[in-house]
Amino acid sequence: MIEDKNPQRTPLGSLGEFGLINHLTQSFKITQNTTVKGIGDDAAIIKANDGNHIVVTTDLLVEGVHFDLSYMPLKHLGYKAVMVNLSDVYAMNAEATQITVSIAVSNRFPLEALEELYAGIETAAEIYNVDLIGGDTTSSTTGLLISVTAIGTAKPELIVKRDGAKPNDLLVVTGDLGGAYLGLQVLEREKQVYKVNPNSQPDLEQYNYIIERQLKPEARKDIVKLLADLDVKPTAMIDISDGLSSEIIHLCKQSKVGCDIYENKIPLDPQVISTSEEFNMDSTTIALNGGEDYELLMTISQSDFPKIKGNPNLTVIGYIKEYYAGMHLITRAEESIPITAQGWNSISD
Repeated sequence: MIEDKNPQRTPLGSLGEFGLINHLTQSFKITQNTTVKGIGDDAAIIKANDGNHIVVTTDLLVEGVHFDLSYMPLKHLGYKAVMVNLSDVYAMNAEATQITVSIAVSNRFPLEALEELYAGIETAAEIYNVDLIGGDTTSSTTGLLISVTAIGTAKPELIVKRDGAKPNDLLVVTGDLGGAYLGLQVLEREKQVYKVNPNSQPDLEQYNYIIERQLKPEARKDIVKLLADLDVKPTAMIDISDGLSSEIIHLCKQSKVGCDIYENKIPLDPQVISTSEEFNMDSTTIALNGGEDYELLMTISQSDFPKIKGNPNLTVIGYIKEYYAGMHLITRAEESIPITAQGWNSISD
């Protein structure tokens, strides 16, 4: 029996997800010369025998924490579980090649339900050209749990980590932000309506884009190819899964830099703006803190700006400053507000 030498009880919520990971793994040492990068980036990096590098990332999705099956179809869930992991591979500027899938499932799920789940996984694997190569299944007393590991590959000189941003680099995001969070708000609202009146038939057509952003996100494989075609290698990159503010803080802390981002530059879809008004929410706050957009946040050298200028997939939202300058949002009123991490945190009180 292992003796508990630490009887004090520290709430996990006081550390948060990344604080908890850092605390639990701080004493672990790297001993293998094939380990290029361990914990602390979108994916780990391993040296392969052919001279390339392998990237590996894993995510765990838990029913009731990460998804609600009252409005998340199982086929969509399988697809999304793969996207969550492929996004981390693309954030390393790598090509995804394989996945493993492990599930824990309670006896309330029949075989047909799991067939639906794996149909979504198969669709994602076909579209993104990755092979399902293994996994595990076990029983659960609490519902459904899904763990996906994604593996990718890249030449060492092409891999992009979080720690390479330099002062005067430009901050760039792909796509638009805030849609996934607002899609979740719409689905949650309709769930409450359904509880009151099970016969109600919601008309969600006006919310199609933001609901799809929540239920069936797409990882940005196209951006890796686009950057290669443009001959642009970002100096740092991270995927936007927990909210723009959290990801900016991760990138700046890893790179030991500060930044200014401009509120009027943050890309928002018209459906995000109109739905924000309907919910009486601030669209900038949603873009900063919403999460689950699975876009990419990167820094590029100013000398590369002419290569990306005018590209509809890429938006410059700010620039990198010295570390001592801090991280700030410049509002439309030209006020400077410190950026704080208020995005998704899976470890809470």
